Amino acid sequence: MPVLKPTLILFLAAFFLSQYSFVTHAGDWPQILGPNRTGIADPDEKLASQWPETGPREVWRRPVGSGYAGIAVVDGVAFVFHRIDDREITEALDAKTGTVIWKTEHPTRFRPQVGGGDGPLCTPTVSQDKLLTFGAQGMLTCLDRRTGNQLWQHRTHQEFDASEGYFGSGSSPLVTGNHVLVNIGGRNGAGVVGFDLQTGKPAWKTNDEPASYAAPSLVQLNDKQYAVVITRYQCLLIDPANGSIGWSFAFGMRGPTVNAATPITWKTMDNQYHLFVTASYGIGSVCASFTSTEVSTEWNGTGSIASQYCTPILRDGHLYCIDGRDDGPPGAMTCVDILSGKALWREENFGYGSLLAADGKMIAVKTNGTIKLLDVSPQGMKILGKSQPLQGIIRAFPSLSNGKLFLRDDSTLICLDVSP
Repeated sequence: MPVLKPTLILFLAAFFLSQYSFVTHAGDWPQILGPNRTGIADPDEKLASQWPETGPREVWRRPVGSGYAGIAVVDGVAFVFHRIDDREITEALDAKTGTVIWKTEHPTRFRPQVGGGDGPLCTPTVSQDKLLTFGAQGMLTCLDRRTGNQLWQHRTHQEFDASEGYFGSGSSPLVTGNHVLVNIGGRNGAGVVGFDLQTGKPAWKTNDEPASYAAPSLVQLNDKQYAVVITRYQCLLIDPANGSIGWSFAFGMRGPTVNAATPITWKTMDNQYHLFVTASYGIGSVCASFTSTEVSTEWNGTGSIASQYCTPILRDGHLYCIDGRDDGPPGAMTCVDILSGKALWREENFGYGSLLAADGKMIAVKTNGTIKLLDVSPQGMKILGKSQPLQGIIRAFPSLSNGKLFLRDDSTLICLDVSP
């Protein structure tokens, strides 16, 4: 098992910001968890140093339908994916005003096996001039992001004989090069499928794994991009050009469990690549080093962190995460040393939710509708502001673009000014 030198902790902050195929601009939030699927905003993004007692200023709000899909924001346009009655609807909104620019929809008959949420779970993915959505019933759609015109579409559950799972499809598509990688969970070797971005034609398929709810992420090993994909029971490294699997290790558990947090990767100064994955339900976390063909566990377990769907923020050699489960006791905000896996501190009864980071600070968006501006370090946590702008349950990942925070529950989308 490889051992990292403690001095390398100084370089862990420079974890891998992969070279994605789409071109983003300062302030863009083009996919789930931001520019690089790390929960960290563009370096130019600035946040206020504290919030007034009334909370951040509300810019606008508008009604939305059901769903837990977050908001993608590119070039001043916010893309919303939600459900009203028996239609899954994609809308482009002026990010400054909330005014509808275009709208398109398709029918759905989805009903969840567990729980009451029947709307889409996957955040739209923007790549250059294209917008991709993946509905709860497995409808994969590619739209022209400027006009809303449909370019191609697949009913993936029917085409690849995939199960809808407990809550429907929930792994947001990943674009790299000219391929769209989708965690479908189909049978006959169609667990993960790569589609041609331009034509929509299936380019490859690989493995027989059921799908998870975790969005895949990209890592660039030397001069080649790979996708880290968490399925129902495995963590895989996949070549997105052809679907070949470089390595895999067991991650997940049978029964009423889910894998939902996005894997994070980084590179140390000695050119060693590392990854971290986490899940609740007794699955726990794994920190490992890897190459394009091998993976080796550095530490694992449930002792320090085992988070249901909160993707940790990695900063300066430390993981910050809300540990626990949405459907369990109140989650604990925690800081974990990435080298040892030991928790440096825990703020119990914090409440469960999601995190994003910008300008040296973090914003926690809790499922009960409360948001908090945080100053965190290995020494502890300080709350710089708090507010409750929404009264419903927030499970959609938050989005941050040009000083504006986008939040939604099952009835309302709100835009808040969190800039200095």
